[in-house]
Amino acid sequence: MLSLPLNLNFAAPHDGTAMVYAGLFGLLIGSFLNVVIHRLPRMMQREADNYLAQETRQALPHQHPYNLLTPRSACPSCGTPVAAIHNVPVLSYLMLRGRCAHCKAPISARYPAVELLSAVLSAVTISQFGLGAHGLAALALVYFLIALSVIDARTQLLPDSLTLPLLWLGLLVNLWGLFAPLHEAVLGAMLGYLSLWLIYWLFRLATGKEGMGYGDFKLMAALGAWLGWQSLPLILLLASALGAIGGIALILLKKHRADQALPFGPYLALAGLLMLLYGPTWLSRLTFGLY
Repeated sequence: MLSLPLNLNFAAPHDGTAMVYAGLFGLLIGSFLNVVIHRLPRMMQREADNYLAQETRQALPHQHPYNLLTPRSACPSCGTPVAAIHNVPVLSYLMLRGRCAHCKAPISARYPAVELLSAVLSAVTISQFGLGAHGLAALALVYFLIALSVIDARTQLLPDSLTLPLLWLGLLVNLWGLFAPLHEAVLGAMLGYLSLWLIYWLFRLATGKEGMGYGDFKLMAALGAWLGWQSLPLILLLASALGAIGGIALILLKKHRADQALPFGPYLALAGLLMLLYGPTWLSRLTFGLY
């Protein structure tokens, strides 16, 4: 196994200063995550439209470049580019009172919510792992999970352009056993995918309906690659319980119909996040209890 000095911690866990810096950094990353959440599904739709046009031999319309960097952020209602002073995480939203500076159209509260969530989880993650390799790798996992959760909640999509890099990144960091030995990470990726694939097909054979999407399989595989195969049963149990609670709550609040599909990705991501932060403690207690 490779042996590189990746276990250096520049700030110990629970270092208050490091947590503050991590929170500020999380605010900035949260602003970028909002761009990913907003644009990535549109980029996927554009690619699908272009592919369909090519297959049907239709002329492709002229399209301006559209990616995570181009064009500049603009108001969805009036198209006015967002000035730099109005692009400060959370503060700009508060100063503008949640409205566009030009047309006064309301700005979704999702933007500051994602920024605050990113800041809080960044601080919590660094409090657990410190500012060494463990902490930086854990932050990467947290940011991927935030983006995937919100995209799936909004569109019921878990893009391959996020789930597959997340899976490979998990195997990469575990070359040095940061979160699990490499062989457990490889087994985690395989069993993570196959577990939900098997549940999908059993449910489909029993009911004739699709209970989840293939993106869920890939996300579960990615979590297995990061956290090892031993974490998978608890992740699945937690995700199922959280999904049931969330679904019942949404139905009672009349924000979701009982026959309407419920995205499973956010609950998988939340379960994965809980296992990242607290899983080793839970697993050790469970193991101790068994013996």
